[in-house]
Amino acid sequence: MILPKIAVRSLRRAYILIPSRQLSSSPTCDSVQKLGVIGAGQMGLGIALVAAQKAGVPVTLVDSSQASIDKSLKFADKILEKDVSKDRISKDDVVAIRERLNPTTSMDDLSNVDFVIEAVPEIPDLKTTIFSRLAHICPSHAILATNTSSISITKIAAATTNDPTDLSAPSRVISTHFMNPVPIQKGVEIITGLQTSQQTIDIAIDFCKRMGKIPSRSADSPGFLANRILMPYINEAVICLETGVGTKEDIDSIMKNGTNVPMGPLTLADFIGIDTCLAIMNVLYQETGDSKYRPAVLLRKMVDAGWLGKKTRKGFYDY
Repeated sequence: MILPKIAVRSLRRAYILIPSRQLSSSPTCDSVQKLGVIGAGQMGLGIALVAAQKAGVPVTLVDSSQASIDKSLKFADKILEKDVSKDRISKDDVVAIRERLNPTTSMDDLSNVDFVIEAVPEIPDLKTTIFSRLAHICPSHAILATNTSSISITKIAAATTNDPTDLSAPSRVISTHFMNPVPIQKGVEIITGLQTSQQTIDIAIDFCKRMGKIPSRSADSPGFLANRILMPYINEAVICLETGVGTKEDIDSIMKNGTNVPMGPLTLADFIGIDTCLAIMNVLYQETGDSKYRPAVLLRKMVDAGWLGKKTRKGFYDY
């Protein structure tokens, strides 16, 4: 994942019992007419682009870095040009899609959206800070979604209020965990917290379908479904590499040619981002306390070296 490098402290300055499952004055799927996306990295851009193209809604794309926004929009232009060259869309479609993308560096511009999806790095304090602000900025009917791949939805929802008995904001919090790359992968995980209302679930699932995605439900458990299965697989491949069980080429080759996956685990780690893999493994390990989720030493060393995969042009492979 290509994500802007922003510190938690600076981003905070830039953005800052079974409960009842009732949600008043909430929109239906069809009335979700405006989307907000926070984070102009690869995931955020992908979500914004697919929503603008498939769901046909205007998207307010927020990032604290104008440089990151500019870089992402240039990348969006390349994706759209490629689609035109393959006759997937017309030039008129490109104009319409680009007009629906509205970049900004201010979270206050999310004051009129019906649905917002946060897609920033996997840093718990960063996400809870953002959701605390969203509860005050967004309309009282807006769905507050996170693209987190491992962090507790219940914990994120709790950050939207100082009163745990007040579910007006927490009941609208849900995870729509899109898969990378968003324009290609059809799957999306829907994860609910203890506070999430059924109406929020229904709206989130329906809107993801409008984006052309295939939703799957997961409980609010560390790593959810996809990463609970995928990340230990990648981590074990890294352990095999660091302990000399096989070369990176042989590890990837046997998994591609022996199990029919489209790419080997080390190549996949490079595409996801080594730092993202480490962050998810840390959450799995810390939340479960199970040693089988302990991150590989080499994974930590590569992050320390700044070798984060394709986005830094160096990971297990050079790009």
